[in-house]
Amino acid sequence: MSAPLLDRSIQFDGREVRYGITGEGPAMVILHGTPWSSFNLRHLIEGLSADFQVHYFDLLGYGASDRSPGDVSLGVQNKVLHTLIDHWGLAKPLVVGHDFGGATALRTHLLNNREFERLVLIDAVAVSPWGSSFFRHVHQYEAAFAGLPDYLQEVLVRRYIQSAAYQPLSEYVLAHTASPWLGPKGKPALYRQMAQADQRYTDEVEHRYSKINMPVLVLWGEKDVWIPVEQGRKLAEAIPAARFVPIPDTGHLVIEEAPGTLLREIRAFCRD
Repeated sequence: MSAPLLDRSIQFDGREVRYGITGEGPAMVILHGTPWSSFNLRHLIEGLSADFQVHYFDLLGYGASDRSPGDVSLGVQNKVLHTLIDHWGLAKPLVVGHDFGGATALRTHLLNNREFERLVLIDAVAVSPWGSSFFRHVHQYEAAFAGLPDYLQEVLVRRYIQSAAYQPLSEYVLAHTASPWLGPKGKPALYRQMAQADQRYTDEVEHRYSKINMPVLVLWGEKDVWIPVEQGRKLAEAIPAARFVPIPDTGHLVIEEAPGTLLREIRAFCRD
């Protein structure tokens, strides 16, 4: 399956954010996480576009969007999403967020007072603690990692990507997921977003989860080693109207490992 078409863009504080829209029906916004892009959501975008008008984009600093030096933290991504929803003219969309995309959706709802019809969180960065030892290492040595030789960078990125999945990933997935993080622009962009990944951005909203009153579906890979499934249960318990569904034999990259299962759960939830 080919990558989603990102044939449109807006300027956010002078930086380009690439996006696409496909399908017809109720408005839905779908967000990727890190180190992913809309490419990794291609199965969900195509499947959900049969029932919904799906709006998708590459986060600022990721994929086809601007990856130049600047703020790419969770502290800016909710502002980007808030701006895009206004740009698209959406009143109360359905929202699906994986990883950092889940954190971005939660921050947009709770800090920007943006109303959603329903919210789906997939292995979301939402409950402290989070962040791997590798993230912490990059925090301390960002410049050294950004200067890695190309051949070492590709090996490291591919191993890092595979570590997010419980099942082996195909060469096609590894190559396309790694591609934005290679070369003179990609290397510093990868370590920039890692260095800016700060737990304070979820601490800022975690105590407010009990005030979320819309229906929420929490989907989680049971074998997730990046953010263990216990964190998913804790997140669902913190939100009054949330339902928790573990996905067997999948890891953090459940969007690549079991898209069919996710599509069934999301469709059923949004039609309920």
